[in-house]
Amino acid sequence: MQVLEQSIVVFSQNYLPLCRVNIKRAIVLLVTNKAEPLGLTAEKGWQVHSPSMVIDVPKHIRLKIASRERMWKVPPVNRREVLRRDHHSCQYCGSSKRLTLDHVMPRSKGGSHTWDNVVTACDRCNSRKGDRTLFEAGMQLRIKPKAPAHPAISFAEQFWIDVQANLE
Repeated sequence: MQVLEQSIVVFSQNYLPLCRVNIKRAIVLLVTNKAEPLGLTAEKGWQVHSPSMVIDVPKHIRLKIASRERMWKVPPVNRREVLRRDHHSCQYCGSSKRLTLDHVMPRSKGGSHTWDNVVTACDRCNSRKGDRTLFEAGMQLRIKPKAPAHPAISFAEQFWIDVQANLE
């Protein structure tokens, strides 16, 4: 893989992994003194040569500047967001054909239109379940529904899972 196609992990001032950036962006942050190399691992990064200098780019950098966190709101419960959360697959059988939305606890029985009560279901499973609870229909969810997490939290969780996997 070419050096300019590499990605660098960016940490906040508090060492929270924020995101990945391409090596060009990382070089700009290092040269403008907005970030510093982070000696997280013994792995060496890359050397990038320009006509006037050689820059050592580590695999991890830490921001020196305080980045104002943009306000993030939980997205509204709508078809597009529920399909994205459920990876465009039925939460009962795993199918990706003819998807609809289903209320786990039917609205007619007091269920609400919230993140923990709406799932993606294929036409067949939705019809089979009908206006019944999971218990009444004898069905099970593959994954318990929940509201989407903040993108930085999702990235941090995945980053630490990858770090642990590399250590083993």
